[in-house]
Amino acid sequence: MTVAAPVPALIVRQHNGEPFYEAKFRYQGKQVKRRVGPAWLTRDGDVWAPHPGRVPDGYFDVRRANVRAAELVTAYVAELDAADEAEQLRLSAGPTFREVAHAYLDWLERVRGAKPATLRQHRSDLAEPGVAYSRGAGETNGHIMAALGDLSAKRISTQDVEELLDRVAATGVSSRTVNRVRDVVRAVFNFGVRSVRFQLPSNPAASTDRRRASEPAVLIFYTPEEIEELARTLESGAYRGSPRDRLTEFEDARDAEAVRVAAYAGLRLGEQLALRWSDVDWAGSALTISRAVSGGVEGPPKTGQIRRVPISDQAAAALERLSRRQDFTEPDDYVFCNAYGRRVDDSALRRRYKRARDHAALRPLRWHDLRHTFGSLLVAGGVDLVSVRDAMGHAQLATTSRYLHARPATERAASFTAAFATKELSVVDLPAERKSLRT
Repeated sequence: MTVAAPVPALIVRQHNGEPFYEAKFRYQGKQVKRRVGPAWLTRDGDVWAPHPGRVPDGYFDVRRANVRAAELVTAYVAELDAADEAEQLRLSAGPTFREVAHAYLDWLERVRGAKPATLRQHRSDLAEPGVAYSRGAGETNGHIMAALGDLSAKRISTQDVEELLDRVAATGVSSRTVNRVRDVVRAVFNFGVRSVRFQLPSNPAASTDRRRASEPAVLIFYTPEEIEELARTLESGAYRGSPRDRLTEFEDARDAEAVRVAAYAGLRLGEQLALRWSDVDWAGSALTISRAVSGGVEGPPKTGQIRRVPISDQAAAALERLSRRQDFTEPDDYVFCNAYGRRVDDSALRRRYKRARDHAALRPLRWHDLRHTFGSLLVAGGVDLVSVRDAMGHAQLATTSRYLHARPATERAASFTAAFATKELSVVDLPAERKSLRT
């Protein structure tokens, strides 16, 4: 049913003593006012009267003002009706992917309590194109929102998502990155399907193909001698190339022990930065890992589980040296603090680590590879995988099994030989040159 356009009332108002016409009308229960233009009127006592003479350009007499007022009403009604129609179309099409994605991010933070680093990555993946990074230079590529943001979420097809993944892959990124984009889109749709608010009919990303990713590279790790060389380089400050003061000496001594604890206790950097002296059980030779720093915010560890990590003598010695400092050794103080007792900045610590590593001419391993060093050295030393898994806080034993590469093949070959041994076949049947390999 078409609603008749309202008939405007013409009102004379004035601004700085000059009269002008205003159109006033009601539409859809709302009172609307629109300025018509300067009125060709003159003051006659207390009232406005028509100004004598021809109406100049840009001015309105009553006739012209009524025509212009009708035009303004027509334009307003048309604009409002078009907006209403667009809204009806939007409602019938359902929420856009952008709306669902923003609701998902809010749910991820408020309900799931995702770690800050996870939230930062998801927000980056779901950002609009051209948004400046919060850290460092550069802008977000916004691939997901550019392709899907304005589309009706319930009308997005598997083909739409496949085309998005193809465009991302065409930029030359790794298969792992393409799969991460797929996983984020899939997570948004999973949320939309479960949500009472959105009630999406299906998840089109679920039927897309994962890209084949290359097998993880063999983990490279430092030897104990390299760990100590790195720690000595930090402690001496030789990597700095300039004289040190009291603060930088404190910093270097702490960083040296931080490297040792990372390699000999296997803590994640976030766990290490959140460690307090109350977490050190000297009598029980264990560290209690109950918190970690993620995205600059302290929270639970990565898996959400509290664990106890046995303290080797090497790690205990590093912690004992740290405990000799004059300040910040109370139970609530950070083990790895700056000279003012505050938490260490992880980015600055990594930078100093790299400078010391390069100065010592060591292999270019990352800070996180100190944790890999811990796992690899334990497995190489014959510690069982379950014990290593528990110490490192892995959720799955399959993750820990990556460290099996460090176990000498000769050791495993010997155990294989023992398993297959029979009275009829023994190692003595091997040629002499082969038997020497078993001894």
